[in-house]
Amino acid sequence: MTTFATAVAQTLAGCGIDHAFGLVGGGNILATAALTRAGVHYTAARHEGGAMAMADACFRATGRVAVCTTTHGPGLANTATALAEAAKNRSAVVLLCGDAPVAGPRAHDIDQSALAASLGVPVIRPTDPDTAVEDTVRAVRTATADQCPVALFLPGDLTDRELSAVPVASPRARAEADRTDEILTLPAGDPTDREPSPVSVPVAPPQAHSEESAEADRTDEILTLLSAARRPLLLAGLGAWRSGAAKILTDLGDRLGALLATTVMANGMFAAHPAALGLCGGFASPPAAALMGEADLVLAFGTGLGDFTLHGGRILDPAARVVQITLEGARAPRADLAVRGDAAAVATRLLDAADAHGIARSPWRERAAASGALRRAADGWAALPHPDASGGGRIDPRTLTRALAPLLPAERTVVLDGGHFIGWPAMYWPVPDPAGLVFTGAAFQSIGLGLAGAVGAAVGRPDRTTVAAVGDGGALMGLPELETLVRSGRSALVVVYDDAAYGFEEHMYVPRGADAATLRFDDTDFAAVARAFGAQAVTVRDTGDLSAVPEWTARGAEGTLLLDCKVSRGVLAPFLSDLLGR
Repeated sequence: MTTFATAVAQTLAGCGIDHAFGLVGGGNILATAALTRAGVHYTAARHEGGAMAMADACFRATGRVAVCTTTHGPGLANTATALAEAAKNRSAVVLLCGDAPVAGPRAHDIDQSALAASLGVPVIRPTDPDTAVEDTVRAVRTATADQCPVALFLPGDLTDRELSAVPVASPRARAEADRTDEILTLPAGDPTDREPSPVSVPVAPPQAHSEESAEADRTDEILTLLSAARRPLLLAGLGAWRSGAAKILTDLGDRLGALLATTVMANGMFAAHPAALGLCGGFASPPAAALMGEADLVLAFGTGLGDFTLHGGRILDPAARVVQITLEGARAPRADLAVRGDAAAVATRLLDAADAHGIARSPWRERAAASGALRRAADGWAALPHPDASGGGRIDPRTLTRALAPLLPAERTVVLDGGHFIGWPAMYWPVPDPAGLVFTGAAFQSIGLGLAGAVGAAVGRPDRTTVAAVGDGGALMGLPELETLVRSGRSALVVVYDDAAYGFEEHMYVPRGADAATLRFDDTDFAAVARAFGAQAVTVRDTGDLSAVPEWTARGAEGTLLLDCKVSRGVLAPFLSDLLGR
């Protein structure tokens, strides 16, 4: 006979789940054992919050649903920050977690459904072993179709309960499983017809492509704006990447003569395109920002147009018209027109209608190329000099990051933690496509998830070297997962921007009267800690110390190499300098 836990695990594997990350306890240990028996690759984390961040990062790097599994009560509570980040990022993850018995809560139980709901996470809690298959398929289907984490709670008195019959999905569950498999299975055919990396292209839910938008008639409004535009800019966000819109947006931009830009979460979507300006927002280089500021019409696909993307209102001309296209039909304060629809579908309609409506091709792109402005934008920050503030045993973070750029493998996944240091990798390290950037903590404004995120990215994309950039504060918060990263055996370079302080708070609040003693610390020897975990490690105080990177690469970039980079405290990232008016 099949137990409830086994039926759940086998169904998850049958839905195409490849990877699970977790920490076992009484509430999930049997389900985890069933997962491994079903062939799901399992990575044991050191903390439940780390396990959740790993599953989230694995989804971001691969576009495929991943599982995080924890025990009940404190196991779930420990996931809260990473779970909130996944919810706000709309990451498709199934949280497989123990729960109170159906018969009633025990003294140590909490209301887990209320906790999950407070974070915006839908809950599926089976109460009958015989619905195990159907409930599990529904969890995967919801995570995929709604682009969100889903909590699948396993009541403690059902885990090892035998099913009354061999588990067979209902016709509805089988239909949903088939549709889920369509989503989880990546498109076949000639790889040259796909996006930059076939395994990293999340496929949009079928209904996002098949259903007719309730606002299809708004295409005419966009076309009217395009007919009057002289300098159109196409801005792509994460929603555009997830819809598989990279090629159609490139085609639309070529037809319109538009320039192309992305949000930080869609970094690399237009990589190597001659009209690409790179990132929109505080990470944009001055030449790129200048061109973005010339746009008189911005078509923003799959982005919320938040303050970070718009750099607090500084990046666009106040007179520019802005059209926002999202699945939800959201309208940001800066948007003049909000359109509800899938990015790829709307772009296709616009491209098909452009000729019929007599939309002229803008000469802006050619003029920007002829003047050299596009080349300067493409060269980015790397072509702009900076005064070197290295000295006293500390290296200027700009000097460090620029020197590292040519040493990094071209096929890489860059994982960022949160903190002041994020400006440097975003400015100097390009990524091959949006799946090549896993920016942990950005949605929830947290730090400490970067090392765990590196594990998820490295496990999910072993074909790419993981390059994790973390601050010393975030590294110490998530330090246990450095051991997990080393134990995984995957290729990973960890760059610790170590200023022995909470740099963002120091730059922002010390000038306003904050006590510097509350956010500055003695130096931590991260290299020694990393070596204790079994990693290779060096302390970096000048560019000569970076010779360890090509040496590691020459040995096949095997295992984990950590760089404990003692960076200068006084260098302020441009994105923060602009916001603070310094």
